Amino acid sequence: MATSKKEQRLRRARQTRARIALQGAVRLTVFRTNLHIYASVISGDGSKVLATASTAEKEVREQLKASGSNTAAASLIGKRIAEKAKAAGVEKVAFDRAGYQYHGRVKALAEAAREAGLQF
Repeated sequence: MATSKKEQRLRRARQTRARIALQGAVRLTVFRTNLHIYASVISGDGSKVLATASTAEKEVREQLKASGSNTAAASLIGKRIAEKAKAAGVEKVAFDRAGYQYHGRVKALAEAAREAGLQF
């Protein structure tokens, strides 16, 4: 049975999210497209989005000289999501890479969030 790349990624994401849900941890989730990268901090029960950051935001687009689809942009989003999460009172999160490989933009976002003070 042939499955598409997207279906395979979503299957991996479901496994990760099931494990994070068992822990009841607040999660930092990542979504990437060819043009942008998005990060959200979601409550432990999954009912509330506590903070968001993306390269599609107007303030971020003004800061970025190049596109929003490179590791520099991902690092900026990592710093922004960490600041917003701290402002919402969140220090510790579980990293949900949504089935994406921990490499490139996803890795850059995670490392920047760690440097800015989020623990995961």
